[in-house]
Amino acid sequence: MKKLFVLMLFLSGMLASAQKNIYEHKNFDYLSQNHKVLAILPFLTNLELKHDIDKEELERLKEREGYAVQSALETYFSNRKKKKKFSVEFQNTKNTNAILAQNNITYENIDIYTTKQLSEILQVDGLISGSIDLNILLSKGIPTEFSFVDYFLGDSNYGRIGIKISDGDSGKLLWKYEKKIDKKTGKNTYDLIDKMMKLATRKFPYDREKKKDKIKKSKA
Repeated sequence: MKKLFVLMLFLSGMLASAQKNIYEHKNFDYLSQNHKVLAILPFLTNLELKHDIDKEELERLKEREGYAVQSALETYFSNRKKKKKFSVEFQNTKNTNAILAQNNITYENIDIYTTKQLSEILQVDGLISGSIDLNILLSKGIPTEFSFVDYFLGDSNYGRIGIKISDGDSGKLLWKYEKKIDKKTGKNTYDLIDKMMKLATRKFPYDREKKKDKIKKSKA
């Protein structure tokens, strides 16, 4: 019984922490009312690795990590979509990346394009994008063993990730979720995305359950 109480306390603390790191535009419902399809972009990556590598290799690794997050998000949304959890569709990332390439938009120059421009090129209603700061290669996996020494020295912190949703027509930021990456977050990119998005499930703006909650509150 005591263990169950501690577990519930821990989970509620994690949920509260997740909600504190979530922003939603006050006019989200109005701005997103016609949203049907969203595209997931490769994430912009900042790598500060402990060992020195040449600039060309660093850029290659940044790109790999950015595409790994894009792929992990698509997997998460696809699995949830099978259970009819979302009110929107998600463009296949292979199609997204192919269309970008056809328009000479690469990982290196994608950040010079506006949300509206990218949405028009991809023919979607909005974009899921973000950034990730890392001091390890998350796609390769992280050490899962817990060490109190690492915890107190700060060596268990591997970076931070921010996921955002932007409206294609107005370019406005509609939703954002930020989370610290550490040994408790997950053992690799897919595990990280799965765990962090599950914590934010009831706060994800296109989640059908969240919309049901809003309707209940409006009628109360």
